[in-house]
Amino acid sequence: MKNNAVRTAVAVGIGSALFFVLGRYVAIPSPVPNTNISIQYGLLAFMAALFGPVAGALIGLIGHTLIDFSYGWGIWWSWVIASACFGALTGFTAKGLNLADGVFEAKGIIMFNVFQAISHAVAWLVIAPVLDILIYAEPANKVFAQGLFGGISNIITTAVVGTILCVAYASSRPKKGSLKMDQ
Repeated sequence: MKNNAVRTAVAVGIGSALFFVLGRYVAIPSPVPNTNISIQYGLLAFMAALFGPVAGALIGLIGHTLIDFSYGWGIWWSWVIASACFGALTGFTAKGLNLADGVFEAKGIIMFNVFQAISHAVAWLVIAPVLDILIYAEPANKVFAQGLFGGISNIITTAVVGTILCVAYASSRPKKGSLKMDQ
């Protein structure tokens, strides 16, 4: 049990740092104000699928908080919470994926991408805009437009980056039962 806690803590530290670097320095400007095309959600989905919902939530929470803090505009809690929720929701896919066993084939790729798309839809079409309205009294049309663009672009970038990371990781692991003891 202690080993899992240490493993999760290390994953959260490394994942948060990578999420921050990708979100801060590899953000692609978009035509929608205050919204970037973000590749860090592919990393977050991969880390959450590998280490579970708690790690996913903490990586999203800490990484997004650091990004907002570094820009100097203050922490935009509605979107930070949405990132944490995306990480947690995507982390539940870990139960159905066999990445650590070296298996990530068509069924796993489809499951990963369906679940990440649903998780992004919940995070960016519901959680972020509703919290923007409740916390910051932002206009509904603005925040739902931002959420729609962010959600769609995040689904696409996660499908590409997240799938590549999952395939690469699974292919680097020995398949369960493939190693035999010499006699």
